Order: sequence, then structure tokens, then C-alpha cells
Amino acid sequence: MLVGTGATTMVGLMVTESWEQAKQRLARLFARSGDDATAIDGELNASRATLTAAAGTPDEEDLTSDVTATLRLRLRRLLEQHPEAAEELRLLVEEFAPKAPSGETGGVINSITGGRQYGPVFQGRSFSNLTIHSSGTPAPDQ
Repeated sequence: MLVGTGATTMVGLMVTESWEQAKQRLARLFARSGDDATAIDGELNASRATLTAAAGTPDEEDLTSDVTATLRLRLRRLLEQHPEAAEELRLLVEEFAPKAPSGETGGVINSITGGRQYGPVFQGRSFSNLTIHSSGTPAPDQ
């Protein structure tokens, strides 16, 4: 869970003004595994450039998913090799994760990845008394 939240949070930050500060902390975290700091910085900059260039394009969702998956895998490997880094990652996520608006408790992060959805999709905190009517129309042939 921490790895997924960490990857999602960091990828979300890549297209914000907070990224430079978060990137420095993330790079220090990855440096624990002996990776070259310049290489880490280059990879993170390349990921940010990819996401920035994809903003508003049809490929944005797919590229965001790809960058998130890559970062999630890298974080998982880091924590397998250095379990003590989990606390530092948790603090990084806690500091940079989006805050819930005042008056709300907990947070909800909704995302849909992996192609087109051919049915109802609900995103939110809680639902009740939903009625869904389906036309029975199948998804178009691909």
C-alpha cells in the first residue's frame, strides 16, 4: 500500500511546482540503494518531461500509468533491499500528499487506468440508493 501511495503521490507532484523539493527527497531515498545520484535525477526529470509533454493529449492517461508503474516497481525494489527506508517514504508521502479539505476526514483518491470503460463508473467517497439502468448495449468491437 505504501509503495502504491508513494508512486501515485510522487507522479502527481511531477507536474506541480512542489516537484523540485519532492524530487530531491525522493532522489535521496533512491540513493540508499547505491544508485548514481545524477542518473536518478536524470530519470526523474525524464519522467516529468514525459508527463508535462503529454498533458491534455490522448496519451496522457497511458503515460501517467506507465510512469506510476515504473516508479512503483522501483520503490518496491528499494524497500525490499532497504526495509528501513519505509519510514522515510511514509514521511515523504505524508508531507506531500494532497490534503483533504477542512471538515472532511480521510481521503479518497479515484483513478481509472487501462483503457476505455463501457459501463457506469462511480468515483467518490460514499454512495447510497443507486439505481443503474443498462441499455444492454455491448462494447464496440475493437
